[in-house]
Amino acid sequence: MLTLAVKPTVTSGPDARPHAVVIGAGFGGLAAAVRLGARGYRVTVLERLDQPGGRARVHRQDGFTFDAGPTIVTAPFLFEELWRLCGREMHEDVTLVPMQPFYRIRFEDGQSFAYSGDRAAMRAEVARFSPDDVSGYERFMAHSEAVCRMGFEELGHVPFGSLGSMLRIAPDLLRLSGHRSVYDVVSRFIRDERLRTIFSFHPLLIGGNPFRASGIYCLIAHLERQWGVHFAMGGTGLLVDGLCGLIRGQGGRVRCGEEVSRIRVEDARATGVVLAGGEVIPADIVVSNADSAFTYGTLLGGRTRRWSPRRLARASSSMGLFVWYFGTRKKYPEVDHHMILMGPRYRGLLQDIFDRKHLADDFSLYLHRPTATDPLLAPPGHDAFYVLAPVPNLDGGQDWAQLAEPYRQRIARFLEGSVLPGLSDALVTSRVTTPQDFSDDFLSFRGSGFGLEPVLTQSAWFRPHNRSEDVANLFLVGAGTHPGAGLPGVLSSARVLDSVVPDARVCA
Repeated sequence: MLTLAVKPTVTSGPDARPHAVVIGAGFGGLAAAVRLGARGYRVTVLERLDQPGGRARVHRQDGFTFDAGPTIVTAPFLFEELWRLCGREMHEDVTLVPMQPFYRIRFEDGQSFAYSGDRAAMRAEVARFSPDDVSGYERFMAHSEAVCRMGFEELGHVPFGSLGSMLRIAPDLLRLSGHRSVYDVVSRFIRDERLRTIFSFHPLLIGGNPFRASGIYCLIAHLERQWGVHFAMGGTGLLVDGLCGLIRGQGGRVRCGEEVSRIRVEDARATGVVLAGGEVIPADIVVSNADSAFTYGTLLGGRTRRWSPRRLARASSSMGLFVWYFGTRKKYPEVDHHMILMGPRYRGLLQDIFDRKHLADDFSLYLHRPTATDPLLAPPGHDAFYVLAPVPNLDGGQDWAQLAEPYRQRIARFLEGSVLPGLSDALVTSRVTTPQDFSDDFLSFRGSGFGLEPVLTQSAWFRPHNRSEDVANLFLVGAGTHPGAGLPGVLSSARVLDSVVPDARVCA
């Protein structure tokens, strides 16, 4: 790690520290800003929306608070580290509550599986579905632990700036089945098809198809068991607010409603940014938390070699997301905080979403009921929900202006007939987000929910690098770069900066 020799101080006079501009106030950008501030940079974060958070922004409507995006906090030590870099403890600002169970997986016939970090309880749940698979489950979790140790703990914050760095880990990737799909790896250990579904769906949490996402993502099962699944009381938005407070405490700024139109490049070096209104903001380094395809295709005008418009057009993107936020005038105490509602198909539905780009009649859903843990997110006696359906990205050609409401109604009927009886009469507030909104609001390439698809040929060295190959002093964080999507991924992308961004004193 590159360290700062002299701890910076914020004075009332002119700030002579080297200037870092961060484009985008998602978790990757905010974490990068905190780390750069701790290493002596004066940081300005520019966010085009009217609030920070990016996909983790907050919707407040009719007395309800809805986290727009991430609802599951894993590897909380990555957040705690950011607070400690500022001489504080995270619990002073944010309370994380462990989930038990992590989530409940419900199949179409009503049978459910309580997924948790309790080893004995998990063995019992597996045995309830398939007694013959208990030993295979144990072997799978041992495999997941080995993959997590290498893929997350050892390499999650390590830059892959050269092909040699990728070749050095190739034997370990093969040994740990990184060349196989997650589903194939799970199937080596477990025979029951329902259990194969339960232990292979995790890549969907980061935009991947379990039938082709690299087996390295089997690490998620152990990551969850090792560090737990948590919820931030008050909502994930409080984590965003907390990080913004840390940045301001370091003397940095978070400017919302400021759209960057291009990155200034002089002599193949990033020298700042130009805002849509024409303002030029000089910088010693630029960090982009924007979608990596947008960074290269628009902010740099497509004038790059490695990630040219032609290369981006050939890249595969993650699926789209349809999210319905709603509130009810009654409570549903029998519904868990996190539920996954499986539809009648698994492989076929994913083929429709990822390959055929077809909006199917059936769906599988993630249902989030945060008021199960924090009742203050809704008016008294009410419940807040959001339900998420993986759908094709915009390459499918769907017209969401026409499809959104009929699709929402289909989901509502499904929920009312399964876990939310009386929903139509209880509904008091509602809003939706579609892949078109991801494109319009987050400038997401193809309206995808998680950037580039996490397949082996788009991972590590094959993914857009954290340090731009074409433009000096330009760095990338967030879901579109290494190591990838999900809160642990985007926070780890900011950790990578400690290895690739020069010391502030060097830039001075």
